[in-house]
Amino acid sequence: MKFIHTSDWHIGRQLHNQSLIDDQRHVLLQIVALAEEHGVDAVIIAGDIYDRSIPPANAVALLDDVVNRLVNEMKIPVIMIAGNHDGHERLGFASRQMTDSGLHIIGPLQKNISPITLKGRSGDAVFYGLPYADPATVRQVFDCEASSHEQAMEVLLQGVHQHDSQGLPKVVISHCFLDGGSESDSERPLSIGGADKISPQLFTGFGYTALGHLHGPQFKGEEQVRYSGSILKYSFSEQNQKKSVTLVEFDKQGQAQTELLPLSAKRDVRIVEGLLADLLEVGRTDVNRDDYLMVRLSDKHAILDAMGKLREVYPNVLHLERTGLMSDNGQLEIRRDHIKKGELDMFSEFFSQVSGEPMSDAQQQAMVQAIDELHKGEQTS
Repeated sequence: MKFIHTSDWHIGRQLHNQSLIDDQRHVLLQIVALAEEHGVDAVIIAGDIYDRSIPPANAVALLDDVVNRLVNEMKIPVIMIAGNHDGHERLGFASRQMTDSGLHIIGPLQKNISPITLKGRSGDAVFYGLPYADPATVRQVFDCEASSHEQAMEVLLQGVHQHDSQGLPKVVISHCFLDGGSESDSERPLSIGGADKISPQLFTGFGYTALGHLHGPQFKGEEQVRYSGSILKYSFSEQNQKKSVTLVEFDKQGQAQTELLPLSAKRDVRIVEGLLADLLEVGRTDVNRDDYLMVRLSDKHAILDAMGKLREVYPNVLHLERTGLMSDNGQLEIRRDHIKKGELDMFSEFFSQVSGEPMSDAQQQAMVQAIDELHKGEQTS
């Protein structure tokens, strides 16, 4: 049995209001090509297929195209589970009718976990899809007392442990947060205060655990308990991550052997820093100037239309930080004495810092009137 483990496609996602649908199409077609190249028996998507519960039409069309290529044209079964971003009921629509075609969708949580036995060229395996479910949902479906994500997962895994796989390797597909996992800014917290964390030891003893939710490729506890990571960089905090999918193959002893298959993005996501003049000079010969960029300018003086100047060279600058200006203000922290100043004094200092000259008497008078009107509005509201 050989399969590709993926997760966190987040189709329809935006990066700083920039649509990523073309970038997602570019990398998803690579996954289709990798599935053909390596002759896999299945493709697994461990949750967060869409970026939100009601996906846009172009996101649905893209998923339809990719699944059609895999299932109908290449005859490769696909198993996908709902993640915390997905609308479970919408994702699971008509799933029972599509099972015979080779498309297995696990949307809403069901009390009876239905094992999926897939036949491979070198052996078979049994797959158990566990869609994302918070403790409240698990309590309702299973009529139990689970109060944490870990207790809820223990309930879900009971059915996997009890099922007789006839000696075939068991593959668990889950969307959760394992304790000790490396996070990114683009992941939506499952709960507040660390109550979403699950011990990796719960997955000990299975042939392989295909996880979704964390966007960086990694394993926890044992090497076969693994996150494939997201298919693209969905935040600037991920700029140093190397995106991939995981190729999994069971040997004759039923041990999972893994290999990371790299993915190449249409545009990279990265942070560049320096003086405006230097960045513009470098950008004119930068072969990757179409990348999605966060720019941190170290210039300490006011610059007129800095974003416009940057986009003449780097068309996809998505975010600009003036770290040079802010560094003079206590290394990006607001000084305590600054907080104590009145609104007029703070605005006057800000005006002088940005424009390079103090406010005129007329400008100060206009600001005083504006502040007075704001205070009057607060008193009457």
